[in-house]
Order: sequence, then structure tokens, then C-alpha cells
Amino acid sequence: MASIGFLGLGEMGTPMASRLLRAGHDLVIWNRTLERTVALAREGAAVASSPAHAADGADFIITMVATPEALEQVLFGRAGMATTLLPGQVVIDMSTVGPDEIRSVSDRLPKAAVLVDAPVRGSVPQATSGRLEIFVGATDENYERVRPILESLGSVRHAGGPGSGAAMKLVANLALGAAIVALGEGLSFGESLGLEREALLDVLAGSPIGPIVAAKRTNVESGQFLPTFKLWHAAKDLRLVMEAAASRGRDLKQTRANRAWLDEAAEHGAADLDFSAVVATIAETRLSTIGSR
Repeated sequence: MASIGFLGLGEMGTPMASRLLRAGHDLVIWNRTLERTVALAREGAAVASSPAHAADGADFIITMVATPEALEQVLFGRAGMATTLLPGQVVIDMSTVGPDEIRSVSDRLPKAAVLVDAPVRGSVPQATSGRLEIFVGATDENYERVRPILESLGSVRHAGGPGSGAAMKLVANLALGAAIVALGEGLSFGESLGLEREALLDVLAGSPIGPIVAAKRTNVESGQFLPTFKLWHAAKDLRLVMEAAASRGRDLKQTRANRAWLDEAAEHGAADLDFSAVVATIAETRLSTIGSR
């Protein structure tokens, strides 16, 4: 078993950290808001007072934070862990921050430290049950070092060298954004033609976007969008996609349109709802009623 520092106990990080603890690892946890650490402390995790404290003496340090800015803070901010890292320690970033941020961070870490990018596909149910898909960017040697740790959390895929895991996650979320917007536009268009929503959902369930229909049909039919993957996270991810594409001379017109729908939904009050709430925006459902039924 390993000594692990775990930083970031949001909706995804908490069940992930819990699984590592139950797998028998020695876990030291840190979160920006202390109350998030209480439940895991009761399970046996030690609570660190700072990111640097969480990393002190750990074999592996896992970061699971919301944005590139948050990753910068836990690494390089006040009481950040970058300056305390020692030879042999491995930082595993499981956040969705994009390959450019991963490479920037790697360039600024102490030379003896190892950074592995390992973002995940899946939401809270998959994090809780250990069924996440994990995209790892690392050398072959470092992949084999982190694989036994990550297998407690789900299926592990070696996407390629450093930065490849972060890149693969952006591609996956580009497709996710396209699918949920296609569902919303399909319903909106079909209903404008006088078709019933239930019949439309039945047909779309057998279409190329069938998996997203199956996953989010209950939300769409009930009008309740309890978050397993918050809409503002999805919008942030498409922003990262657009930035990475632009820096490489790629014009992703469909992704730009999909991001615009997510941004509009956020502006109408859906930022903290499940990302499938964008369907309600597209279908011109009043978001003020969502979640209050």
C-alpha cells in the first residue's frame, strides 16, 4: 500500500479519495474548505493544513481540482507543494485542465519530481463505484508506477506520453458537449414540428446519440437536473477545447456553437445544475422552474 496525499474534495474528489482509503492506502487529505474533509477524516484519513503539508512524505500526490487556476494555487500558491517536492514523489493530476496547462506545470516543477496527467471520464456515480475511465499521459515507466493506484478508481488507459491524458480528456468532452446539444436541438426541432417528446426520445435513443439519451432521459423528462457533472464544468471544458484548438490553428465551429449553448444556459441560472440542463435552455423551458418541482 502507498502513502497518498489527495487534494481537492469536490463532488468527484470525495468519492475517489474514499475508494483509495478503503483500498488500504494511507491517505492525507486537503481541501480549500475544511468542512469537506470531515467525512473522510471519520473514515481514517489524516487532514493536512495546506497543500504542502498534504504532499509531505507522500509517495503519490493526487490533485483533483476544478480549473487550471485552482491547480496553479495548490502547486505554486501560498503554502503550495511545488517547492517541497522531493525526488521520487509523483504528482498525479486528475483534473481537467488541458495539455497546455500540464506542460506548463511540468516545466516549473522541481526536476526530480514526476508529473503524470490522468483526468477521468465519468461523473459521481462512476467515481463512487470505481468505474471511471482514466486517461493517463506518462512515460511507460511512470505509467506502470501509477497504474496500481489508479486501478482502484476505474479502468486505466495509457493515452501516450506526458500531456496525452489531458489531451484525450478534452477530445472526450468535446464529443460529450456535442451529444447533449444534439439532444436538445433534436427535441426542440421535433416539438416545433408537432411531435411528442416521449416519441422523440424513443427515436433518439436508437440514434448515434443514444448513450446520452439513456443517461439523461430521466432528467429531461422530469425537468429536474440534480448535478452529477455541473454545467459550468462542461462549459469550462469546452473553453479549454477552444483555446487548445485555436493555439494549434484549428477552427472548431460546432464546438463553438455548443459552448455558446452552455454559456447561455449558465447565464439563465443553470451553472450549478447538471450539464443536461442545457436541453431545457434549447427547448426554451423556463430555467426558473427547474429543480423546484
